[in-house]
Amino acid sequence: MPGETVGVVGESGSGKSQLFMTVMGLLAGNGRASGSVRFRGREILGLPAPALNRIRGEKISMIFQDPMTSLNPYLKVSTQMTEVLRLHKGMDKAAARARAVEMLDLVRIPEARRRLDMYPHEFSGGMRQRVMIAMALLCRPDLLIADEPTTALDVTVQAAILDLMADLKREFDTAIVLITHDLGVIAGLADRVMVMYGGRVIETGTVRDIFYAPGHPYTEALLRSMPRIDADTLSELPTIPGQPPNLQHLPPGCNFQTRCPYRFERCVAEDPALLTVDPAKGLARAKACHLDRPAVEHPNVDHPAVGYR
Repeated sequence: MPGETVGVVGESGSGKSQLFMTVMGLLAGNGRASGSVRFRGREILGLPAPALNRIRGEKISMIFQDPMTSLNPYLKVSTQMTEVLRLHKGMDKAAARARAVEMLDLVRIPEARRRLDMYPHEFSGGMRQRVMIAMALLCRPDLLIADEPTTALDVTVQAAILDLMADLKREFDTAIVLITHDLGVIAGLADRVMVMYGGRVIETGTVRDIFYAPGHPYTEALLRSMPRIDADTLSELPTIPGQPPNLQHLPPGCNFQTRCPYRFERCVAEDPALLTVDPAKGLARAKACHLDRPAVEHPNVDHPAVGYR
């Protein structure tokens, strides 16, 4: 919904980035997609590139994981930013430059007018990430997909980037999909959460639902394995045994059954569907698990905003 942030969380290799690369029509040449992707009531999965290009960048924008490889090292930042506006908004060069400076100011790039004509390597990692955010917001998109926007940044820069995204969400009423493996980031910024494992969504709910009362054993295990500053420093940090499954050779039944402490016969024989847990919330509160038990209060979570704030 406008102004809502949906967090997508899971271990590396769970399919988070691939899911949204599919949404953007950016799968590799040997990739195939099926199903449905609807944006404002319109089916966009499988649209030809010219039609999709009228949506990408203008209505839906994406911030990629590594700003150094996402920005063209041979082109000045001014060229890369003004190209977006001239293509999608039909602006002339002067108007596009003025808007680019305005957006760099908005993402708190100091001396934005001077820095606009620099090359990407002349910016720090945090500054490059801010440039990527500015480029993504140039056309005031309805939906912003942020793929690990704080990867490889130090904690102070991470906090600044997340504060910035929260401010921009309020200012432009932009819907945000936040892809991350950092549960602290999810706790601080997201309204709703999708937990992914083995290439599929295995639980959904509000931040309060997920952090206070996880329903899926994998979500519960993720929360238990999160370091806490108020925990006993001598206690051993719980981990999830085993390794994530190979997506080309998934195990029979439930994808998580080889690592799940609650496994029983049905878990090996049958792949669980994503089913409603709370009828009043529909699929907004759902889990894919055969274990028939209510979501229980999580003993290791006193407050959902345990990480970033």
